[in-house]
Amino acid sequence: MFEHTEIKLEGGFDIAWPTLYRVKQKFDGARIDDIEAKVAAEFAKPAISEKIRPGMRVAITAGSRGIANLQAIITAIAREIKQRGASPLVVPAMGSHGGATAAGQRQAIAEFGITEDNIGCPVISSMETVELGRLENGLTIWFDKAAYECDAVIALGRVKPHTDFKGPVESGIQKMMVIGLGKHKGASSIHSHEIATFGQLVPLAAALVMEKAPIAVGIGLVENAYDQTCDIVALPVERIAAGEPALLQQAKSRMPKLLLESIDVLVVERFGKEISGAGMDPNVTGRNASGVKEGFIAPPIQKIWVRDLTAASHGNAACINNADIITSAFFNKIDFSAFYTNVITSTNLNSGKLPLILPNDRLALAVAIKTCNRIDYRRPKVAWIRDTLHLEYIYVSEACLAELADRDDVEITGETVEVSFNERDEVSTRFDFG
Repeated sequence: MFEHTEIKLEGGFDIAWPTLYRVKQKFDGARIDDIEAKVAAEFAKPAISEKIRPGMRVAITAGSRGIANLQAIITAIAREIKQRGASPLVVPAMGSHGGATAAGQRQAIAEFGITEDNIGCPVISSMETVELGRLENGLTIWFDKAAYECDAVIALGRVKPHTDFKGPVESGIQKMMVIGLGKHKGASSIHSHEIATFGQLVPLAAALVMEKAPIAVGIGLVENAYDQTCDIVALPVERIAAGEPALLQQAKSRMPKLLLESIDVLVVERFGKEISGAGMDPNVTGRNASGVKEGFIAPPIQKIWVRDLTAASHGNAACINNADIITSAFFNKIDFSAFYTNVITSTNLNSGKLPLILPNDRLALAVAIKTCNRIDYRRPKVAWIRDTLHLEYIYVSEACLAELADRDDVEITGETVEVSFNERDEVSTRFDFG
């Protein structure tokens, strides 16, 4: 238990707890309804179909993020491989995640439904790697041994803006090949370089992977602002480098965001690895652990209070330094082994720093408001969200309403809630985030 001495605020709790208004933010909702049909259509392309031949052993990558429809997508890919007379298998591709152990990585994808029984093909989880070679700068590139020993690898990744760097490719197919399939050894190797350089480094490393490893196809997944699959694009290996940047631009245009000009206090209900690699997406908050500012466009936020760490994070709170406040309840869920393994692998020790830790929700909200500058403490601009991945419905204080009232992409629903606390000073308000 995290112990506290008594904490006093000047003026006590002389704060008007804000009434919160439920707001609907409107984004482009185009999505794929028939996953199986879309995967089949991609594999029907001659440039893709010719990559899979009878008798081949074909590895499909499965990452550690909470990707929409991941089980359905991998199942459909495995089916397409079988129909071509080849034998599919799944390999976890998540660098050092899952505690950097084979069992941990197997468990991580099992929680997304990626098991042999569900997918209909073997899952081979191992931390063994092979050395593919070195870049001109001396960087050694490693690759999952089980995948390397296959006849073909399908690198499956969600394409989206990265949480720490910007470049022509960020999170997606090439990063999956370099860091995901590099396992702990490969992730540690590339993170020996500053993450701000990854925008240039990842494509160089991916080129070596595609030359030396049996990468056959890259499949990019794009999601809309509602955490739904809106595109699935298969690229033959020779088209991955040229084709992925366009998918990234599509993904950027689909990102959810906070449609406010500025925020005094942002309250985030959930922080987790299945939500964002950084627990909460810097592309939404404008804050990241690497210190890179360019390309992270968000409303100015004075204070961020994060309430909970998701179970799917397995205690990994890496990048919680981007928050200003957590409570003891959050702190007590941290598994410092998983947390620090991720932080040390990244080499960015800022991502292991902790925010202010307060004993309860009432004090956390009071401190968040009290420590804002140049505001009316009785009319703070508060935004309250489920997490940075789900931003269709959010709650805002009255001080935010004027700037939202005339927007076509915002609907003020008329529903309100009062911020209230129970006898343990925990938030007792019930929110409907849709």
